[in-house]
Amino acid sequence: MRPTQIDPLQYDSLLSHKSKALQHSFTEFDMPELEIFPSTKLNYRMRAEFRVWHDGADLFHIMFDSQNKEKYQVSDFPPASNLINQVMQDLLSLLKQNEVARRKLFQIDYLSTLSGEIVVSLLYHKPLDENWQAQIEAILNVLREKYVIDIVGRARKQKMLMDKDFVTEKLLIKGKTYTFKQIENSFTQPNAQVNINMIEWALDVTQNSQGDLLELYCGLGNFSIPMAQNFARVLATEISKTSVAAAQVNIHANGTHNVTILRMSSEEFVEAQQGKREFNRLQGIDLSVYDCQTVLVDPPRAGLDDETVKMVQQYQNIVYISCNPETLNSNLQVLNKTHKVQRFALFDQFPYTHHVEAGVYLTRR
Repeated sequence: MRPTQIDPLQYDSLLSHKSKALQHSFTEFDMPELEIFPSTKLNYRMRAEFRVWHDGADLFHIMFDSQNKEKYQVSDFPPASNLINQVMQDLLSLLKQNEVARRKLFQIDYLSTLSGEIVVSLLYHKPLDENWQAQIEAILNVLREKYVIDIVGRARKQKMLMDKDFVTEKLLIKGKTYTFKQIENSFTQPNAQVNINMIEWALDVTQNSQGDLLELYCGLGNFSIPMAQNFARVLATEISKTSVAAAQVNIHANGTHNVTILRMSSEEFVEAQQGKREFNRLQGIDLSVYDCQTVLVDPPRAGLDDETVKMVQQYQNIVYISCNPETLNSNLQVLNKTHKVQRFALFDQFPYTHHVEAGVYLTRR
């Protein structure tokens, strides 16, 4: 099914099928009842990327069919937020009229928010110069009559800002509003409402927790900052410099005083914890003072590597958010030997697709 052809009337049956498939794939484990968090049926994606097709004086957003790889025109995009759908129409109309702005443009990326802000990235097969900047400034001034919007230009080894390259998202989580700086071309959760469900679920399973929280793959602090209320302290790691910088801004913006972010991969943290390597990035930080009884992991599709799985087993409680049930299953083959799954959840981040976001909460046997 092409994203432009999704049928909201099919959503419930598709989600039911996805839920049964997830449960079936974990039947070898003693799993609790599956908690299901559905998505809104339309306009749920805060991000969208389109290739650009030039046809004489005309210009189109296009995507490629997943089956036959053929391109097709996208005039509106039902999965994307209403804001993206509105901006993509107005932006394309302005680009069509501007030879400098449209020349060698090959991709447009959109990052929107529930708070009403949007940043657009224009990708080119040409160097960007002052003339390009002037033309985009003129387009941006027109768009800003309707939108809270920024535009970023990207070309080979080049990034040009008109103003800023980020949006400020505001998420209402258990009655409290949290502010997050989200930077274009960096990872953010695509489905904002389901992301709220994920954070609230993680807060629920860790309520009344003792000690500190260790979080691996913390990104821009999406979980770390709201979950700080459940723990004495939070120690979090993230390898991306951009995400770490955004996380530091978000910690300050939310007045969170008990979160420390380390720029390290999970593998590096394991080595540091085991005393195998010393890191300059840990100067002034004494890992031994943390009483981390709970660990939260939200790894990429590859899941946790073998050494990280062994390290995670040392903790009393494990919150595992997974974007790939296959690698979650593989990791559970080991974790299940020392821990028992107490909670099991499906978060439908990607409606109308086979992709599943799952959550498990484990406690030591």
